[in-house]
Amino acid sequence: MGGKYRITGNAYPRMRRPRRRRKLVLAGVTALVALGLAGWGTLQLIDVYSGSDTTVRAADHKRECVVAPQQAMARKTLPAPGRITVNVYNATVRGGLAKSAADELKKRGFRVGEVGNAPAAYDKKVPGTGLLLGAPAAADSAFPVLETQLPGTVRKTEARENAEVDLILGTRFTAFSTPQAAAAALAALTKPAPAPSGC
Repeated sequence: MGGKYRITGNAYPRMRRPRRRRKLVLAGVTALVALGLAGWGTLQLIDVYSGSDTTVRAADHKRECVVAPQQAMARKTLPAPGRITVNVYNATVRGGLAKSAADELKKRGFRVGEVGNAPAAYDKKVPGTGLLLGAPAAADSAFPVLETQLPGTVRKTEARENAEVDLILGTRFTAFSTPQAAAAALAALTKPAPAPSGC
């Protein structure tokens, strides 16, 4: 060649095609990602159709089910009325209320201890149907049984050596539950509790 652009010397440049290494690398990465996604999808389908994952979750859920405190208490053996001694006190202005209430409890099988007016600390100071007063142990034994006879009573515990329970009749006391209603309530407390829903 002559003119302005002249090749000198005895070596000539070699003309090569552009390298395709970047395209090959990109294609390889794309293929690996596609294979990974396909494998993950296959595993998910296997888990869904085999049901193994669902079975494991169901088993774990059953292990996590716990019995509610009320259900645990219902399974305890409560004392029979004949093993509970009740002192009946009247905190109202109505005369003879303690005696009539004591007579009714005696008919229903309870042991009756003292009967009379309420102590000064409670006299005319019980606004509800009644107050149950006893040792801390009575909260899970005598109190629930007496509550079947007179719903709506308030509980109070104190330190005492005996297992007797005081029933202090309040201003809203009119009558005990019917024997049928009290028996049904007591049966509901002592029968086995059903398993929690969803277990």
